[in-house]
Amino acid sequence: MSLEELLLEKKPIIVKKWFHLILETYPADASQFLKKQKNQFANPVGHTISHGIKDLFEELLKGMNPDKISPLLDTIIRIRAVQDFSPSKAVAFIFLLKKVVREELKREIKEHQLSDELVKFDSMIDDLALLAFDIYMQCREKIYELKTNELKNMTFGLLKRANLIYEIQEEESDFKSSNIINLK
Repeated sequence: MSLEELLLEKKPIIVKKWFHLILETYPADASQFLKKQKNQFANPVGHTISHGIKDLFEELLKGMNPDKISPLLDTIIRIRAVQDFSPSKAVAFIFLLKKVVREELKREIKEHQLSDELVKFDSMIDDLALLAFDIYMQCREKIYELKTNELKNMTFGLLKRANLIYEIQEEESDFKSSNIINLK
């Protein structure tokens, strides 16, 4: 039996354990809420993560097409980029999959001598983490850009209200009526 077959067979268990490990990266009260609340409208974060990692796992098993995986990662990373996570902690959830796979398939990996296949799978997870970091950085750059623009707009508005900035009215010059001679 191959590693891919084992991963497919145990997919529901692996994804469920991975989801619970991800939720443990949140503070205790948030983690409890995310675990208990199943309604997607009451718990959009939990819902997005749950469905996102399920789809990510399926794409990993299909060979990790970056065009398909990037949007899946993006939905999860966008959430973690606006939360109070350091960059390393924001993308660390990817590596939790390695832990789950090893715990869940420990016996089968030894029994079927699948260590070479596991190394390849680990490499795909590492590539996924690098892609996640790139997406995280793009999200953070956008956040900083939005904050900078908002600060500029607020400052301009405050200065304008305090009459410390005056808008310069552009006056239209009518060169035809002026005393300038047109030399051709």
